[in-house]
Amino acid sequence: MSVFAARGELTNMYDLHLNAEQIEFRDTVRDFVEKEVKPVALHPDRLQETGPRMLAEQLVQAARMGLRTLALSEELGGAGADNLTSCIVMGELAVGDVGIAVTLAQTSALAHILFDEMMTSAQRDRFLPQFLADDSYHLAFAAYAPEADTEWCYHRPSVTETGGKTNATRESTGDWVINGAAKLVANAPLAKLIAVQAQTDAQALGTSGVRNFLVPRDSAGLTARESDDEPAWYHGTRGTLIFKDCRVPEKNILAGETAALRAGTRSMKGAALQLDAINLGMGRAAYEAALAYAKLRVQGGFPIIQHEGVGMLLADMAVRLEAGRNMIWQAAWAADHPDAQADRSLPDLPLAILANVFVSEIAHEVAVKASEVFGAMGILRDMPLHKHVHDALIFFHAGNGNCAAKLQVAELLDDYQRPSIQTGTE
Repeated sequence: MSVFAARGELTNMYDLHLNAEQIEFRDTVRDFVEKEVKPVALHPDRLQETGPRMLAEQLVQAARMGLRTLALSEELGGAGADNLTSCIVMGELAVGDVGIAVTLAQTSALAHILFDEMMTSAQRDRFLPQFLADDSYHLAFAAYAPEADTEWCYHRPSVTETGGKTNATRESTGDWVINGAAKLVANAPLAKLIAVQAQTDAQALGTSGVRNFLVPRDSAGLTARESDDEPAWYHGTRGTLIFKDCRVPEKNILAGETAALRAGTRSMKGAALQLDAINLGMGRAAYEAALAYAKLRVQGGFPIIQHEGVGMLLADMAVRLEAGRNMIWQAAWAADHPDAQADRSLPDLPLAILANVFVSEIAHEVAVKASEVFGAMGILRDMPLHKHVHDALIFFHAGNGNCAAKLQVAELLDDYQRPSIQTGTE
């Protein structure tokens, strides 16, 4: 008797059927994008603008649909969506507008991390009702400034100056006073509650360290402004937060570790994978535009989709998008089922990083190929393809870029554990 017969019927590692709730989420968002987002986002007048502009009305509409609280647990008033569902929804939303998707993904992920995992019950009682009642209530996380990081080094320790831009000192009353600035903070112009990372003084704690503070937008001493003077290499909206003697009560300190909050905003519960899904959604938008045009445009007596060269371009795009979707869904499923790697159902590889590398490459390739279908029209500013290629380039070069991500995978393959050398900035 074979080993397979002895063990009975084989089952799939995971079910590729979406459940009824996931299908309803997907179809509802898809319908919203077609009717409400695309007509505004792809209007020729908006496409000719040089900088990103948030679609404020559509952002509020999406929030009213529950996308702002998508990942927040049902017990606290959210949808309680898992990582796979969040990736599906944000990917659909990105087909209409990347900026709206990125903004809502940031707030949704932070809502789960802050309200479900890091706040005390007293903090939750103060801030959660405000968050649920206001559809324009967004969240932000202000870490140390991006320029504080030194260049990423392969197989060598990295040096970071933690808290070099934002400092907190404790007064005799027990309150804390924050001074400094945080630049290019995602959602800063919209956020009404900000988790702020600040370097504390050694005298207050017995040792220097970084703490996380909850700072409402209307706190005295806090000023937020949009990053108009910065190059628009980001999606969504970002801004600079300036703290000048900003007083924060002791009860606003988050109990969780600084490292937990930093990890949470980047990868916990698939937040990073949602950005990959958004990138793939943008690529799908480019492909769908090219496909529709190829069926409509007639040359030589036939629609150009019947020309071999155009057909090959479209087929190549479809293959890449489907491969990217499968990588994101597998990585999201693995994030929802961490035991799958522990019991060797899935390979012991950084699936989220692999998905990020692959999707950022193929989304850019798809956008470029889609513009080729349009020919010379693809480079015009009032055409959607110009926007899609620009969006794809931002994703491709975001953060440390694809090269650093690949080298990070290489380090993990070599079982290299990266030490971090931290220096203070007193």
